[in-house]
Amino acid sequence: MSTQIEIREQRRREVVEAIVLRQEPVHLVQRIYNVPERSVFNWLSLYRSGGWDALREGARSGRPRKLSTEDMRWVYYAVTLGNPQQYQFDFCLWTLNALRTLIEKERKVKLSKSAVSRLLRHLGLSPQRPIYKSYQQDPRKIDRYLKETFPEAVAQAQRLGAAIFFVDEAAVRSDAHRGLTWGKIGQTPVVKNSGGRFGLKVISAVSPRGDMRFSFIEDKMNSTKFIAFLKKLHRDAGQPILVITDNARYHHSKETQRFIAEQEGKILLAFLPAYSPELNPDEQVWNHAKRRLSQLSIFNLRDMKRHLTSILRSIQKQGSLIRSFFRMDSTRYILEALG
Repeated sequence: MSTQIEIREQRRREVVEAIVLRQEPVHLVQRIYNVPERSVFNWLSLYRSGGWDALREGARSGRPRKLSTEDMRWVYYAVTLGNPQQYQFDFCLWTLNALRTLIEKERKVKLSKSAVSRLLRHLGLSPQRPIYKSYQQDPRKIDRYLKETFPEAVAQAQRLGAAIFFVDEAAVRSDAHRGLTWGKIGQTPVVKNSGGRFGLKVISAVSPRGDMRFSFIEDKMNSTKFIAFLKKLHRDAGQPILVITDNARYHHSKETQRFIAEQEGKILLAFLPAYSPELNPDEQVWNHAKRRLSQLSIFNLRDMKRHLTSILRSIQKQGSLIRSFFRMDSTRYILEALG
């Protein structure tokens, strides 16, 4: 086999691995490998019909492809760019049955439910809890933030040599209804509050470089505690910092604003649009932490703090995981602004 053929086969395999195994977005893989979109979907279609061997030069045998390259492309964009209501369904979440019906109607191809599941995974898609956006969001303010506020803040941070951090506070409660519980088949379990609930308040910060810091908050969060966290974050960073956070009252308080003014550029603040938590990658820290916490046995506040500390330290050590929070559809704007 010639070197050129080996290079081409290796490239096909790397592209398919990135999408199927690492579940990276098609458009990102296409850009990284500088491959035409049609080629990407053609390789995915070959892999779907014949596995890894189908990607070899001149050895593309396998079962006949039910879905063509264009069919694969159509399904991918139907799921990632649309929702069922655009296709006259009465609900807003993609299910295997909904997609099975849609593929048969629009592409004239009949697939089993399990075949649709395999198809979606071959396209780098997976079942996920959706992000629900608040009806109180103002699209104009989000647009202004993405096009003006954030890029201007980044430009100022770069002039000052500042590290960028996104900050978020979270409350973790013992009665949070997360995860699954066992019960009788056909009878939905009812979880009653005992009245003896307990919880913790935590603040964290993440950076596009993969850094993470967190602190537990005693009692209620306020300006004094927020300022103390900013001081510690600045000290740990060892350079000026730009902090992007939400619009909690103590973030905008006179005490906080006075403190920021006194820093003379060593600590900068910028604010996310109201009701837009999906724009903050630090939200994903709490999605991960709370999901993992829900799987553990917790009997009291000490247990909760011990387990949560362990989980947060684990996330803290995984720079690649933290960086992935900045590559989501709703947070990719950050990396684009940073160039």
